[in-house]
Amino acid sequence: MAALEEQKKQLRMTPFDSYPTPTSDVQHETEEILLKHLPGDDDGAQSPFALHKPVHMQFLVKHLIKGFPVRYISQDASQPWLLFWILQAFSCMGVVLDPDNRQRAVEKILACQHPAGGFAGGPGQAAHLLTTYASVCALAIAGKPGPGGGWEDIDRKGIYNFFLSLKQKDGSFLVAHHSEVDVRGIYCLLVVATLLDILTPELIAGTPEFVASCQTYEGGFSNASFPSYDPHNPGKILEGSPRPALGEAHGGYTFCSLASWVLLQPYLKLLPAEQPKPSIDLKALLRWLVLMQGTESELGGFKGRTNKLVDGCYSWWVGGAFGLLEALGVGGLENAKSVSEDVVDQEEEALKGLKIGDGDWVDVEDGLFNSKALQEYLLLAGQAPGGGLRDKPPKNPDVYHTLYCLSGLSAAQHHIYPSTSKCKNLSEAWNPFNERKVDLGVSSEDKDLNAALRREAYAAILSWDEDAARASNYAHIVGGKENRLNATHPITNLTMTHTEGIAKWAYGL
Repeated sequence: MAALEEQKKQLRMTPFDSYPTPTSDVQHETEEILLKHLPGDDDGAQSPFALHKPVHMQFLVKHLIKGFPVRYISQDASQPWLLFWILQAFSCMGVVLDPDNRQRAVEKILACQHPAGGFAGGPGQAAHLLTTYASVCALAIAGKPGPGGGWEDIDRKGIYNFFLSLKQKDGSFLVAHHSEVDVRGIYCLLVVATLLDILTPELIAGTPEFVASCQTYEGGFSNASFPSYDPHNPGKILEGSPRPALGEAHGGYTFCSLASWVLLQPYLKLLPAEQPKPSIDLKALLRWLVLMQGTESELGGFKGRTNKLVDGCYSWWVGGAFGLLEALGVGGLENAKSVSEDVVDQEEEALKGLKIGDGDWVDVEDGLFNSKALQEYLLLAGQAPGGGLRDKPPKNPDVYHTLYCLSGLSAAQHHIYPSTSKCKNLSEAWNPFNERKVDLGVSSEDKDLNAALRREAYAAILSWDEDAARASNYAHIVGGKENRLNATHPITNLTMTHTEGIAKWAYGL
């Protein structure tokens, strides 16, 4: 502990060039508070890095069973989200709901299903893309196939028609009727469409171009972009014209854009080679993501925007985004082009300096961000003494931050990667006579592309696998094996089991 005390003395606060501003003042105050949470000599026998699962579970149970305090009244239009945050937080910690509460959760979610398609924020409210995602994910956790299980009651054709009704000419989607465009809605739509087998070429035509246009000069993504319209025909978008991003790069928008981009890859790969395809600047994106991790005086937490404060929820929205980059060839052993799956499964040390086919050398790194520092931030500053996790001290915990702090902690503990061999095996094992269980009215000209898209989207979403060597070793888990959480799917933010379960049911496999 003496070494830790010495380390605290040597830590330097963020400089502000002797010109204080309100921003630098609150930054300095935050760092002072965070540094007080570093362990000291008087912490006793208990490890300062323990994840207090029992009190977090009690915090969640209290909200699930007894209801939410009055301050949550602003979340009345987010009722499926409240359930999803609790249910997935339970799943991260390996907690299984009893049958009665599972059934209550299923019935609550189904009460939010809109008769015209999609799920609303509460019974009798308007359908919304974000609450449709939360509802389907909650059903993936609490529901099951068969009568009363909830899955058979999902109106998949209604959801598909609802999605189509929100589509705009530039490939974007409104988040709800008479509402705004937001890339977070596109992420929610693509996850639901992929999991429920309602992804079609008609639904996502033009969407990759829109997502790519949301990337800002910083490298991260904003919430939307602004298309250019023909001045002589205001209803027509000018092809190839500038589409400036609206707003600044943000952690939530960036995660949703990046996950959407990964989900759109099967569609892009199936398009004709001669057809122009959009692209994103991965180098700028990686730079921005790396710069969002805080310094030592911020305990290694993540912030969501440039010159903003660290916040526990960005452990997932930014920290979780690094796992998605592997699907695009950035980082990870899977992307050594000539390395076979058998070799990849061997010790990582043997792969350092491995020579690949084109004569270049692969420098295999352990990770693109400091996962140890992120774990320490969440364990030291993210846990509220009375249970639940939070943005940062001295803020109160809530179910939103409880989930996303746990999801970020899970992402830092596990290495989940897109297995090329698993994807290939799933694609080759696909039964070409496996017809979609719901008639979505796909046109005859899209028939072949649609069939291929179903196969490749299914194989891609279930191709993610856990590094077996890392899964069986607890040395990288701060606080030891007692802190281990269940692995979270990098795209869906469901456990691997729940992601696979609902997808296999929807695809009839």
